[in-house]
Amino acid sequence: MFTGIIEALGKVEKIEQEQNNLHLYCSCPFTHELKIDQSVAHNGVCLTVVDINANSYKVTAIKETLEKTNLGLLKTNELLNLERCMPANGRFDGHIVQGHIDQTAICTQRKDEGGSTLFTFQYDACKGNITVEKGSVAVNGVSLTVVHATNDTFSVYIIPYTLTHTNFNQIQVGTTVNIEFDILGKYLTKLLKKQYV
Repeated sequence: MFTGIIEALGKVEKIEQEQNNLHLYCSCPFTHELKIDQSVAHNGVCLTVVDINANSYKVTAIKETLEKTNLGLLKTNELLNLERCMPANGRFDGHIVQGHIDQTAICTQRKDEGGSTLFTFQYDACKGNITVEKGSVAVNGVSLTVVHATNDTFSVYIIPYTLTHTNFNQIQVGTTVNIEFDILGKYLTKLLKKQYV
């Protein structure tokens, strides 16, 4: 369980392909605190730490993960939004984020609003996911509030702190991002579909 509040930026140190799997070797400020078998969200994708070596650690993305996320597009030295799972005694500052990416989206607009930055993303609505205005969405693992929504797009405002402390500062028009839609919305959508079938 995650909250969508990014803990630190990590860096991709090395990438290795092994059959259909992709091994990512990453570094971050809390590498020394990690343990084998620990869950860490990388751009919103929950991955298990499988090895730690000095200042870097290793996680593995399988074919299913690579097909639904932007992890296969990563390059060496690229920055990652990182969040360790929420402690049981912690404050819930974001929203319920599972670390299970539903699909990717493409940035179609980045606009300076004089104190904030407006980002608009487009996604494949045929997959059945939805956003609603004032609802929650996680973009690359960042918990955000939707300000505008259509059938296949949504917009969010990013404050300067978030722009500086996440990889949102690298997102430009055409960038592919990971999207996790609100879990309550997903359940309601599925229940309503069953009702009318």
